Amino acid sequence: MIRVLENEFYYLDNFQRVLDWIAQRYADLLDGEELTFIQAFAQLPRPAQALFVRMVMRKGSLFRASKMNYPEIGCPVAAAQDLLPTGWIVADPVLDIDGLFELLVKPEIVEAFALKAPLKAARKDEQLEALRGQHAEPRPFSQWYAGCSDTVWTIQVKPLCDRLRLVFFGNLHQDWTEFVLADLGLFRFEQVEFSEASRGFRSRRDIEHYLQLHACRERFYELEPGGEDFREVLQAVLQDVPRHGFDNDWLDSRREKLLFAIGQQFEKDKDWETAHAVYAECRFPGARSRAMRVLEKDEKFDQAYALFCAAEQAPESEAERQHLLRIGPRLARKLGHAKVKARKAPPPARLDLNLPRILTDAGGEWRVEGVVLEHLHRDEAPVFYVENTLANTLFGLLCWPAVFAAIPGAFFHPFHRGPADLYSPDFHQRRAREFEACLARLDDGSHIEAILATWEEKAGIQSPFVSWDYLDRAILDIALHCIPASHLKLWFQRILQDVKDNRTGFPDLIQFFPAEGRYEMIEVKGPGDRLQDNQLRWIDYCREHGMPVTVCYLQWQEAA
Repeated sequence: MIRVLENEFYYLDNFQRVLDWIAQRYADLLDGEELTFIQAFAQLPRPAQALFVRMVMRKGSLFRASKMNYPEIGCPVAAAQDLLPTGWIVADPVLDIDGLFELLVKPEIVEAFALKAPLKAARKDEQLEALRGQHAEPRPFSQWYAGCSDTVWTIQVKPLCDRLRLVFFGNLHQDWTEFVLADLGLFRFEQVEFSEASRGFRSRRDIEHYLQLHACRERFYELEPGGEDFREVLQAVLQDVPRHGFDNDWLDSRREKLLFAIGQQFEKDKDWETAHAVYAECRFPGARSRAMRVLEKDEKFDQAYALFCAAEQAPESEAERQHLLRIGPRLARKLGHAKVKARKAPPPARLDLNLPRILTDAGGEWRVEGVVLEHLHRDEAPVFYVENTLANTLFGLLCWPAVFAAIPGAFFHPFHRGPADLYSPDFHQRRAREFEACLARLDDGSHIEAILATWEEKAGIQSPFVSWDYLDRAILDIALHCIPASHLKLWFQRILQDVKDNRTGFPDLIQFFPAEGRYEMIEVKGPGDRLQDNQLRWIDYCREHGMPVTVCYLQWQEAA
């Protein structure tokens, strides 16, 4: 069923909503151009406003009147007459030949350049390549294509509109479609109170720093490893990443994440020295472990061992502790130290299965998890493929009030799927009181009522933890019957220790035994597959605390 918005000017109303929000909450951070734009936009006739917003929301900066057919706007050429004096759009813009080819279809190119065979029949990209050398100078559109009756405009202020979008969303990856999806009811967002302290940007410098970081990030991710001048450009990007403190925690976290990614790229390029220099100044989780790794690869074992010893005194996470258990004995051996035996956790319970392959209706093979599920499932002991969804959903439902607590810097627009600081090291600490109240329900037995009430009340609202589309009420009911509250509390406490790492790594399957009020988690590994580090950490944690988990190793039966 296709949902249709009744308000034909929905996009304009949403754009105006953003401008009003920004003017009300961020006026002190805006520059003169932005303030003037907001004031002037409100004075335009509605068709002119609508035409402008249509241009802002479409890709590119060049537009043909013949392609701007919107019944609610009417004649686009007439609507544009009120826009042209603002300077926000320009008619008959000066274009190079590449820009011209973006606007014209192939028959128009043939006519504009009076092409003859064989170029007339060539592909459009071949035509451009052939003509580019002969037409190097830019010129107005009307001079490129004198016989065209169409009107062309270019929008001049998209960077300004992107800055306003940034101020509203706090990022540049969310766009105007967020409004449309919400208006259509496809996405629903939790309503959180906004205070002055909850603004994402606190100063004009914050906006400038974000844009500077964004430009560096865009250049970095456009790089092609091994391409021409790759190392030089990578070094240039690194030099342009700001090193000074931003006085804004979530901006600092974005910078640290970018530095970590740049360090990884230098490491992949086997530039050990530069990679180590980047990791050494980076505070992103895992940077210290990567620094040890590149020092070892660079055969600077003394430096690597000194860093290991410092880290061993205070590991930053379970992931780092796991890494230290591996690298420590190796470094000690290379330095001739007394042999240190690496600690090995006892292996988890193991189930070996030898089963025939199962083909799908399309002729492909079932995934190994599906084959094991089908083999183990019984009416009295059902098996479900849940992986990370069940534990995270139960956590998200019970701790909904804490996750969506309106604390400063967590929410600063109405379209958050979760708090902006979700992966920050102090995520739990900043909401300690709220999480304590939620987890206390696991002690007094009221957690079942709370989880199911949230499931009904918040159904479909976006959450970073709840998988509405993958679980149903029946699974929740049986899970809450079979999983002890003490086990849920252990799961949730570990998730809160490190949300980014510990929300993943749960076993693939879960089997319930309702008559006995118990459950079993099952991690499935097919031929040649092995346990990943985050899976090993969860398995060790579960076994340490007496929670049932089995690793199932599946082998295929040989065809007769």
